[in-house]
Amino acid sequence: MRRPGKAVAALLAMFAMSAPGFAADCRIAVLGDSLAAGYGLPLDLAFPAQLERALRDRGLPCTVLNAGVSGDTSAAGRARLAWVLAEAPSHLIVELGANDALRALPVDQLEANLAAILEAARERGIPVLLAGMLAPPNLGEAYGHSFQSVYRRLADRFGVPLYPFFLDGVMGRPELLLPDGLHPTTEGVAEIVRRILPPVLAWLEASGIPPRPAR
Repeated sequence: MRRPGKAVAALLAMFAMSAPGFAADCRIAVLGDSLAAGYGLPLDLAFPAQLERALRDRGLPCTVLNAGVSGDTSAAGRARLAWVLAEAPSHLIVELGANDALRALPVDQLEANLAAILEAARERGIPVLLAGMLAPPNLGEAYGHSFQSVYRRLADRFGVPLYPFFLDGVMGRPELLLPDGLHPTTEGVAEIVRRILPPVLAWLEASGIPPRPAR
């Protein structure tokens, strides 16, 4: 049997790289607030950049787009969604709600805004990973419970994976936070990435994004 010539082999390789779900098509947008934007940090040390490097280290040549804006509430994130979707992401991480809580905004507004974002992504066939947030204790137990339950309810409603608390392992640890006690340092972001990476990998695999085969 004759072996494929170089031209045929090159064509097959090009087809494999362009096939749906190939890791080269992995383009993740992180729609969020200052926690995603990287408040107080160089852009190459913010969460999207550190997550991108972690994925590439594991054979997933994904591009992670920083669509975070400091100070954004869920309403502001919703208002920017069209701009984010114009970047043609294949996947979307939604990290919003911290500023809603800091301003003690009504929980039903948070739910409506996040639901609109998830619905828009679903209509476009974009897989979403929803990152949850906790309300400050000073707002009371009732507000905190209502606030936190929004994320689980929406995850169940839209069938998307939920990472319950974006700052898990970082909040309350001064050595991982900037002097304001709210935003992570470079090391704090690295800890967030370390903890969220397994759910992100499972989410990508479920959507058909495998590691790039070794050559």
